[in-house]
Amino acid sequence: MSRVLIIASHDSVSRDVGNALAAALLPFEYAHGHADALRRLRHRSFGVVLTNPDSAVEEDLALLQEMRAIRPGVKCILLTHSSTPDEVIAALRARVFACFTPPFEPFEIANLARRAASDSQWSDDIHILSARPGWVSVRVNSRLISAERLLSFAKELSAQLPEDAKHEIIQALREILLNAMEHGAAFNPDQSVEVTAIRTGRAMVFRVRDPGAGFRQEALSHAAFTNASEDPTAHIADREEEGMRAGGYGMLLAKGTVDELIYNEIGNEAILIKYLDETPATRP
Repeated sequence: MSRVLIIASHDSVSRDVGNALAAALLPFEYAHGHADALRRLRHRSFGVVLTNPDSAVEEDLALLQEMRAIRPGVKCILLTHSSTPDEVIAALRARVFACFTPPFEPFEIANLARRAASDSQWSDDIHILSARPGWVSVRVNSRLISAERLLSFAKELSAQLPEDAKHEIIQALREILLNAMEHGAAFNPDQSVEVTAIRTGRAMVFRVRDPGAGFRQEALSHAAFTNASEDPTAHIADREEEGMRAGGYGMLLAKGTVDELIYNEIGNEAILIKYLDETPATRP
């Protein structure tokens, strides 16, 4: 497992992340600033670098270019005070590992950094198909850590939503994305899932398409949303019988946290819609 470098030792978020890494027994160091980070990279190998939470995305991407001139394989997790859709796209193109803006969750950041430190298959996991503000399409390899990485960028692309609404649609996207990877791609890293984020003037939309053969809703006895109201846990026995992991609540949770959840005919493509207002005048 490689070492982590955290820039900005004085910042409380950086300190909290460092404390979480220390609790996980992961080796890490603090750098006092960009110059100190580059100096440390020249003298010692670091697999993951976390940027200063007070820095700007443009500044961090310039630093990443310098860091990769020294350590080409270094992974960078951007902690920044704010981001725009253009900056998120630039971060994706620069193969940034993940991106976070306030409110920061130090444990979540530390956990992703810990997993990044032991991941050697990350560099081609997220491939941009099309990217412009308002429409970003990517192809992501079917790996759990790739899903978590992608969700960090999706959260930034949803910044126009109120905090509660943003949390809800990202939660729904996570469930649908993991379902696509598990059932459509069997968590096979050689299989990929397509995800598109669309921002309209009145809504945030995510489209998820997996490579599987799809499903019929009536055949999903292992999913909670097919249960009869008088037996809300009936799917658990079906999952145990099929040797599946605990769960089955993903689609039910997703359906309850977005304004609209629409599947295509064969069931391998879903669209999630969250409106900026609670009562849109018209809906399709």
